[in-house]
Amino acid sequence: MTARHPVHYSFGEYIAHDAASSTKHEYLDGQIYAMAGGTPQHSALIASVTTHLSNQVRGSSCRVHSSDLRIRVPETGLATYPDVAVVCGPWERDPNDAHTIINPRVLVEVLSPSTETYDRGEKLEHYKRIPTLAAYLLVAHDRRAFELWTRGPDGAWSSTTALAGESVAISTIGAHLDVDAIYDDAGEPDS
Repeated sequence: MTARHPVHYSFGEYIAHDAASSTKHEYLDGQIYAMAGGTPQHSALIASVTTHLSNQVRGSSCRVHSSDLRIRVPETGLATYPDVAVVCGPWERDPNDAHTIINPRVLVEVLSPSTETYDRGEKLEHYKRIPTLAAYLLVAHDRRAFELWTRGPDGAWSSTTALAGESVAISTIGAHLDVDAIYDDAGEPDS
């Protein structure tokens, strides 16, 4: 029996595959991975964060994008669709794909049971390598809680947690998010 070797895809092949598919995919190290679909609560939390951030950055050079915006980490090659992305100033496009942005200022992921470990671990490490990224917000799916990672002036990353009754300041874009307001606007959690 012959051992099977995984197919190695180029970034261009990934872009063509992703464009032809009704499912979003992530790309890393020549491999293409289907992204998990979300629940109604997941979608509602994304919409709530998007709305609150959009209202606060209105009139600035920053724009808030939903999970339809593909982001690439040039240093590691990861291409993915974060739940929410904030880009300030002109878009910097990936030289290999004009529809892929490489200069987010803030990224947000709403956690789910199937992605939580990845979003808190490996994906966080990829995101930290984006030179323009100043903040990464993780929104819990099972309780009212945020975890905000921010890059300091020296380039070091630190995290803070906010629970029910608290808020986080995303100073790089002049915004703050109240935990209860986000979850109240999202409605009832999934059971």
